[in-house]
Amino acid sequence: MSSIIQLLPDHVANQIAAGEVVQRPASVVKELLENAVDAKATDIKLIIKDAGKSLVQVIDNGQGMSVTDARMCFERHATSKIRQAEDLFSLYTKGFRGEALASIAAIAHVEMKTKQDQEELGTHIIIEGSKFVNQDVAVLPKGTSFSVKNLFYNIPARRNFLKSDTVEHRHVVDEFQRVALAHPNIHFTFYHNGSELFNLPSSNLRQRIVAVFSGKTNEKLVPVQEKTEIVAIQGFVGKPEFAKKNRGEQFFFVNNRFIKSGYLHHAVMAAFEGLLKDGAQPSYFLYLDVPPNTIDINIHPTKTEIKFDDEHALYAILRSTIKHSLGQFNVAPILDFERDAELDTPYHYKDLDAEIPTIQVDGSFNPFSVGTTSKSFGSAKKSNTSSWESLYVGLKQDTASITEMDDFQFESKVATAALFDDNEFENTANATYQIHKKYIVNPIKSAMLIVDQQRAHQRVLYEQFLTNMTVHQAMSQQLLFPLNLYFSSNEMKLIDELKAALGNTGFQFEETHHDHVVISGLPVTISESEVTLVLEQLLSDLSDGIPENSFSQNDSIAKSMAKSLAVKTGTYLTQKEQENLVNGLFACKDPNVSPFQKPTFITISVEDLDKKFAL
Repeated sequence: MSSIIQLLPDHVANQIAAGEVVQRPASVVKELLENAVDAKATDIKLIIKDAGKSLVQVIDNGQGMSVTDARMCFERHATSKIRQAEDLFSLYTKGFRGEALASIAAIAHVEMKTKQDQEELGTHIIIEGSKFVNQDVAVLPKGTSFSVKNLFYNIPARRNFLKSDTVEHRHVVDEFQRVALAHPNIHFTFYHNGSELFNLPSSNLRQRIVAVFSGKTNEKLVPVQEKTEIVAIQGFVGKPEFAKKNRGEQFFFVNNRFIKSGYLHHAVMAAFEGLLKDGAQPSYFLYLDVPPNTIDINIHPTKTEIKFDDEHALYAILRSTIKHSLGQFNVAPILDFERDAELDTPYHYKDLDAEIPTIQVDGSFNPFSVGTTSKSFGSAKKSNTSSWESLYVGLKQDTASITEMDDFQFESKVATAALFDDNEFENTANATYQIHKKYIVNPIKSAMLIVDQQRAHQRVLYEQFLTNMTVHQAMSQQLLFPLNLYFSSNEMKLIDELKAALGNTGFQFEETHHDHVVISGLPVTISESEVTLVLEQLLSDLSDGIPENSFSQNDSIAKSMAKSLAVKTGTYLTQKEQENLVNGLFACKDPNVSPFQKPTFITISVEDLDKKFAL
């Protein structure tokens, strides 16, 4: 009987490994940028085309590789970081598994040019699907250049699973920002389809954060710093008033490596307790430096999750450090029961004697003398009151004539003993009632209607916005003073793509800059105070990608705006507002469900109530 188990060929094994390492163009960007950082480069260029599907190129001025290293780096489990198993627990570098380049070369066309500083000539290698096509010597500058073309060209199924260029480009930008924020001392440049997106010169940490996110980032940062035996923490947190709905500007770096940690995020949120609105997310850029033997960074294929030896102590230190920073910079309220600083005596009054005021008394003053009043008050003149009786001349005669009228009659209405008028009872039959500021109850024929006010309002607004965008007849209210709203570079790209669709809802964009927009007109259903909330919610909902077709795009925008503007649970509604909401709901094309396919109302029949009482 023949053997069933057999070894896979190298090219097949590399393609399988690529499934863990390379998921999309952003994965290639991450691996190549980290390799350039580990090569001690001071200048790194990232060039992509078609969101990385056609080309991902990283050029650095690092150490470069010898001929042997250039060939060996494409072999599986070939690495310069590890010599023995214990080295896994003393790593300060990025890539160490030795699978990245082999996996990338298995599913793309790879061209590498590298040269060491002390060598006269460099090495030029071309690989297609794990096959070495060409290897030559060449005249090259110091450093390494990796070009990855036609990603997944030999695995069409994987290529078909890639998202649109907009979504893939956003993932590439995210990876670029993570590496750039972790290494502010390196000059990074980013080009997409020939245009420069980022040019980040070497700087300090605060300058790098402001350069990456632009806008008003600088004024919202609060510095955080603490050093203990367990961890050294530095970085910045955002002021509570700048908190947003999305979690885009939240970064943890452990030993200069970006990580995701729900546990540490909870520690940050605990530090902001009582300072944020419901659903708001603070910005933070926190850099943790811990001994490498106290963490395990090999528990996840992408190495974005790590395990700490003492998580509880780290949680407590991080929470207290952020709380201290917020209080130190007067962001959080502070209570001091010992003294009031406003009552402190100024230094220059400390040794001075009190001055006794001088009092002058006029001994000749006589309040009962005739000329005292005019003399005391200077220009005050005595008023003439000799003819005051003339004001009341004829008043007695007029009032007497009114009271002596015999035919003077008053209107009167006879009160009846009935408690309820017939018309009043008919009006209350269709009245609405609000319960717990959440549901609207309306009695109908042989039943009772219960409406969820938030879902009902979402349905009404959703159909209004969708109609306006489809028919292009949205009304806009002009602003006396245009609004300047600041966003990050990623958010500005989204707004540029959504500008036409938002214009159909009533928004009017006067100007668009690289870090802010100027809005001169708003939809009639939106107030100035709600604009930021609506746009932030919209950007958060569409952060994973904008639908390609226009109807789906309009549908997504209408849903997001309806969710932001709908009346929330806990809002009191007047009788008129309740009636308008119920009438507006049943005027919709589909009043049964909200835009998110949740029921908007239920009915309870009299028979159902009778059954409840029959128990």
